[in-house]
Amino acid sequence: MTNEFENKILSPFQKFVKIESFSGILLLIATITALVWANSPFGESYQSLWQYKIGFSTEKFELNKPLILWINDGLMAIFFFLIGLEIKREFIIGELNSFKKISFPIFGALGGMLVPVILFFVLNQNPGTVRGWGIPMATDIAFSLAILKLLGDRVPLSLILFLTAFAIVDDIGAVLVIAIFYSGSINISLLVVALILLGFLYGLSFKGYYFKFLNIILGIIIWVLFLKSGIHPTLAGILLAFSVPVRQKIDTSAFIDYLMNITNNIKQATVSKKPILSKEQIEHIDNLENWTSKFQSPLQHLEHKLHDWVAYFIIPVFALANAGVIINSDIDLDTALIRNIIICLVFGNSIGISSIILLAKRVKLIEIPKEISNRQIIGVSFLAGIGFTMAIFIASLVFKNNAIYIDSAKIGILIGSLISAIIGFTVLRWKKDKKTVANKV
Repeated sequence: MTNEFENKILSPFQKFVKIESFSGILLLIATITALVWANSPFGESYQSLWQYKIGFSTEKFELNKPLILWINDGLMAIFFFLIGLEIKREFIIGELNSFKKISFPIFGALGGMLVPVILFFVLNQNPGTVRGWGIPMATDIAFSLAILKLLGDRVPLSLILFLTAFAIVDDIGAVLVIAIFYSGSINISLLVVALILLGFLYGLSFKGYYFKFLNIILGIIIWVLFLKSGIHPTLAGILLAFSVPVRQKIDTSAFIDYLMNITNNIKQATVSKKPILSKEQIEHIDNLENWTSKFQSPLQHLEHKLHDWVAYFIIPVFALANAGVIINSDIDLDTALIRNIIICLVFGNSIGISSIILLAKRVKLIEIPKEISNRQIIGVSFLAGIGFTMAIFIASLVFKNNAIYIDSAKIGILIGSLISAIIGFTVLRWKKDKKTVANKV
């Protein structure tokens, strides 16, 4: 039973953690590269590259955007699509599919979202930066899991599971904030058309139908409609993810029976004397591919295929394009905004998450796994202050027309995330819990 659990649950999850951890390393490399490039003698090439316009225009339609917006609006829509797939899976069959499972991370996420926002409003004295309240409320799962990975067996698997589930709940909150507060003026007619197309895809999904190329074509149309309607197009990625079915068309026993049958057919098929397949073999292989596609969960298959692309390409490219802040004495910065974001990331998350979780534990609203200590909860709550990807993304939405505020926000995010990472790593590494050591003995 233990081996079966490890194969079905732990191995896929450990692979996920490994991917996210290495993605965190790539993020760090991309961030350092962007900072060095932007502040080097070649800094102008950095700025001009991301501002280079790509697209087309006609008399009635235009889609011509700087490269950085193709990344932030286009590639990041794929990132949000993956988040949507993960959210749907977790709610249906994963760590968020029951109140008992969701209560622990949801209390943490509430603390990690509400307290930084409240603290930002308390500290902010500038009406021009007040809309930046959403910046310190999101956690970067890649960086935070990379830190946990460095700690090895000093942290239990249940703590990693908590951080992952917490980050997913946190992402839901960030998505809602973007949708409600950070979208532009809305063109209702275009939005209605997009929602009708989404409704059509949802109807197909409800009936158990899924056509990959139809979803791709309609997905692109819906993305454009969201972009032109004033709703941020990355939200189209989230909504499209919910149109992908979870269930397989055939179960495991039926697939195994067919697999044995087709194996026998391939054995009995005519074998070509040339180094190619015979016509019979090709037919059997085509049948096998068709049957295999029916056996796979569309959502799981897409999530598996996209995860490496997002972790190893999209997020590092996003960091490379957005983290290049020019740091010298000649540029104007809003030091108050920098300070506020740092404080909210470091202390807003750590105080908010740990205090609410420990209070909920004390009044028995939640049940925390025995192997997770209070110190580890505090350590992870500091790691939640690593807000890099989503925080920079929100900052680019909030202050898109003010370069000073954008650069200031990015510097605050970089410094706050670094401080949070160092403190969280130190707290978690400080010493092993006696009960953890005892369990190992």
